[in-house]
Amino acid sequence: MYNCVYTKKIKKERFIMDNESNATYEAKLSAVAKELRLETVYVPENWEDMIVNCADTLRPGLALTGFYDCFDHRRIQLIGKAEHEYLEMFSSDERYDKCEKLCSQKVPAIILSWGLHAFDELIIAAKKYEIPILRTVESTTEIQAATIAYLNVELAPRITRHGVLVEVYGEGVLILGDSGIGKSETAIELVKRGHRLVADDAVELRRVSAKTIVGSAPEVLRHYTELRGIGIVDVRRTFGIGSVKDTEKVDMVLKLEHWDKDKFYDRIGLEMEMTDILGLSIPTTRIPVSPGRNLAVIIEIAAMNNKQRRMGYNTAEHFTERLSEFMLKGQGINF
Repeated sequence: MYNCVYTKKIKKERFIMDNESNATYEAKLSAVAKELRLETVYVPENWEDMIVNCADTLRPGLALTGFYDCFDHRRIQLIGKAEHEYLEMFSSDERYDKCEKLCSQKVPAIILSWGLHAFDELIIAAKKYEIPILRTVESTTEIQAATIAYLNVELAPRITRHGVLVEVYGEGVLILGDSGIGKSETAIELVKRGHRLVADDAVELRRVSAKTIVGSAPEVLRHYTELRGIGIVDVRRTFGIGSVKDTEKVDMVLKLEHWDKDKFYDRIGLEMEMTDILGLSIPTTRIPVSPGRNLAVIIEIAAMNNKQRRMGYNTAEHFTERLSEFMLKGQGINF
């Protein structure tokens, strides 16, 4: 009987970060208002240049009572039914004092939810400090969630890396490798097989949450790819609108490398490699490239295998367990 013991290994590799990953990002307030379809109750003349640099929002309940010790002036302020009814309790002078104190904090904007009317005192205070007042018919909870979701993407830490991002069977696959190894050609083959291209050559990666990296293409390169000997190809026009996608989360990384006959490659799948992208560990597979290998098919299998792992089924572990059972039963296996 052949005594065989398999050990699951995890390797980690970090992307080399530069100052790009430590940069801070901003979003134009006018773009936020357009994306969330907010009505402008009052905006100053320079509001097109006003920016937001904090993804969090705040319902200023405590602030309206006069407590500003822990107040974050970078957050967009949301006034819902509770805050609105609270302000209605006071006289005009008292209401103005509370609104003036809030606006004096130089907040990015004030959003009224539920289509609530803006108090005259609030508008006067907003004009004094040039604070935009916006309004929506959405509930406070809905507009808060939408605002945070949008700003999380716009203000997310990001890096740009040379590679290709494709969606294969619903999995976001980031393909890395040396220039000329065949990343773009493989992406085109995957598109022909019904999958979708997200980005080619330059992939912008953003950490939009504690668990998610989202990739996209720079606007100037979106939906284009380059094939040596042919030139630039417009994938959307050539293969149809269903062949492209603007953004996709990164579920796995595939690293293409030239076949090295002297190098040992994992043949079972128990050895799990991870790549660190902006602080998140992404499952990684190395694919040796040699003439005759159908990379598109291999990537399809890798994507399906990764999906199975995320759903709780690991083929390599299942095979090892099955092999151990056979060995325990005394059925020898010749290797």
